[in-house]
Amino acid sequence: MQQRYKNLKTAQKGVLISLCAYILLSLLKVIIGQLSHSQTLIADGFNNVTDIFSSCAIMVGLRLATRPPDEHHQYGHWKAETIATFLTSLIMLLVGLSVLYTSIKNILSGDHESPDIYALFVGVFSGLIMYSVYLHNAHQAKKINSQSLLAIAKDCRSDAWTSFGTSITIFAANFNMAWLDGVVAFLIGLLILKTAYDIFSASAFSLSDGFDDDLLEKYTIEVEKIPGVELVHNIQGRSYGANVFVDIIIWVDPQMTVRKSHHITEKIESLLQREYGVFDTDVHVEPWDVDYEPQQPNELNSH
Repeated sequence: MQQRYKNLKTAQKGVLISLCAYILLSLLKVIIGQLSHSQTLIADGFNNVTDIFSSCAIMVGLRLATRPPDEHHQYGHWKAETIATFLTSLIMLLVGLSVLYTSIKNILSGDHESPDIYALFVGVFSGLIMYSVYLHNAHQAKKINSQSLLAIAKDCRSDAWTSFGTSITIFAANFNMAWLDGVVAFLIGLLILKTAYDIFSASAFSLSDGFDDDLLEKYTIEVEKIPGVELVHNIQGRSYGANVFVDIIIWVDPQMTVRKSHHITEKIESLLQREYGVFDTDVHVEPWDVDYEPQQPNELNSH
């Protein structure tokens, strides 16, 4: 448990680095974008603004997640991070719609002004900064096994490639392709909306206690390999932030001693924690029903 809290502190430092970079670059892009008449650079800047909100929300979520369990939150406060991410996706949705509206308005107006070439260097500089932040956070995320920090790192990488793409667009716009500036701004708006949708879907799925069926199948296969386990009768999983909780019902020999069955449960807990990083496993032992025959899919559909 203490190691988990220590990892959360490390993740907070990584998010703080990303937050500082986003604040600096969003101001730089929006200001230079206005001065250089680059809609693409402005859209990229607003994309970083959404990243500021995302980083702040995740920072708050990580902060709340460090609180220990209490009488009202017996499983801890791990889900605070997921709730913050859900709210962030709604903010990103609004910003994405705003960028789309502005870009469509500029495209339809037919007033295509070539951005000043110095805006290109802002895009290149931003791309290099964000890729450096990505490398740092990705290394730390793998070191402490933090899914939240890894998500922030991947977002930094996406922003880096977006900034490099912005630079290419500004360069092309100065060679009689000024219309490309508004088009790419439109595409960046779509990128923001897609990212918002992906985050919304993932966080809503987690908050509704959804869980990956493929992972449950892997858990089942591994647990049934343990000597003494006759069958995994039922298995359920749920996520609390980056922590996975698993409930399992196993069938064992009815004549097995309590001591031996308890030893099997400890093996299961150790296996899932070691191989899959499961935070907590609750194993319930029941006597094996020798007459039990699992129904086939076609039999289930016939009822």
